[in-house]
Amino acid sequence: MSILIKNIKELVQVEDKPQRMVAGKAMSTIKTISDSWLLIEGNRIKDFGKMPFSEPESWIENSGIEIIDAAGRMVFPSFCDSHTHMLYAGSREIEYIDKIKGLSYEEIARRGGGILNSAKRLHDATEDALVEQTLERLNEIMMLGTGAVEIKSGYGLSVEDELKMLRAIRRLQKLTPLKIVPTFLGAHAVPAGFKGKQHEFVEMVINEMIPQVASEELADYIDVFCDRGFFTVDETDRILNAGMKYGMRAKIHANELDYSGGIQVGVKYNALSVDHLEFTGDQEIECLLGTETMPTVLPGAAFFLEMVYAPVRKMISAGLPVAMASDFNPGSSPSGNMQFILSMACIKYRLLPEEAINAVTINTAYAMGLSEEYGSIARGKIANVFITKPIPTYSFMPYAYGSNKVGQVILNGKQIINQ
Repeated sequence: MSILIKNIKELVQVEDKPQRMVAGKAMSTIKTISDSWLLIEGNRIKDFGKMPFSEPESWIENSGIEIIDAAGRMVFPSFCDSHTHMLYAGSREIEYIDKIKGLSYEEIARRGGGILNSAKRLHDATEDALVEQTLERLNEIMMLGTGAVEIKSGYGLSVEDELKMLRAIRRLQKLTPLKIVPTFLGAHAVPAGFKGKQHEFVEMVINEMIPQVASEELADYIDVFCDRGFFTVDETDRILNAGMKYGMRAKIHANELDYSGGIQVGVKYNALSVDHLEFTGDQEIECLLGTETMPTVLPGAAFFLEMVYAPVRKMISAGLPVAMASDFNPGSSPSGNMQFILSMACIKYRLLPEEAINAVTINTAYAMGLSEEYGSIARGKIANVFITKPIPTYSFMPYAYGSNKVGQVILNGKQIINQ
């Protein structure tokens, strides 16, 4: 099956020579083609160019190509969301009310809320129920423009429940056209039963969870919440080292609550990404420069928790790349809308629209290990794109933060019908 999209007002984020990531000043540039066409063959991008499409109408008819007339609308590569916890059981709006009353994230956690609350709910849920709930969320973000998403475990906090989460994620990979990348996050929090015995839980993660996750090949990456009140640098070091021995590359929750040392230990283990980064200073920036680790900022969590915002402008000015993901989870960022993240990049972090588009496409694709096939419109890449509703400029995407600008979705070269 082939698809020709013609009369595209502007084809956005085009690459003639695909890049793995975009950093520093280069983030302020994207290539577009006005009055253009895009040809998809099978599940890949075959070609693109300026209108008119050069082949005669008879060739199109004989080839059986499906034609979509964009009629002056734009085409973007689908968003890549490189950090989510979207497999969970039930919402946590009661804690949201506690937050409104003035309780901090850490205070709610100490009262048995937060991650431990989600862990209890997940323990009580069946694998089938987790798949059903998460599939609804996946369908929602798909129609908002996301084409690839990372999903972490981390609400299990026991061998059985972590495996249940990761098995559910594996089932979801077969049920949706979205590209799903699974990450093992056994060290997300310390379970209530291990209070005062954190070292024993770390041993369980290393000696029981990691080997079983690896034996079933359930995760591509391993993550640790390395921050104040969660896991120390030494504990993180040991867990990442154990994961590396089983072929799982590191991704780190780091520096959300304090200068935790998480960035440094992430770089030490060549982490694919270090995420959150609200507390990032000169030492952390210097540590990241010249590495293969993608600094990933999660605007939804900072917004929802009213935290300080990561110094993204300073990071880009220093020459770093920056990715931005949703952190979709029930406690601190209950939204997977990457259009909103795109807007937040401009509104709160003062990124130019071009920088913001790079941050939610090619750089987030890199932060999932996918940028060779996702994150931009390039010949040979997977055909994950969306056609906008009529918009005046590509800058309208972050500008109009309250509305859905996505009109049609194509994933793996097939049109997706809203379910």
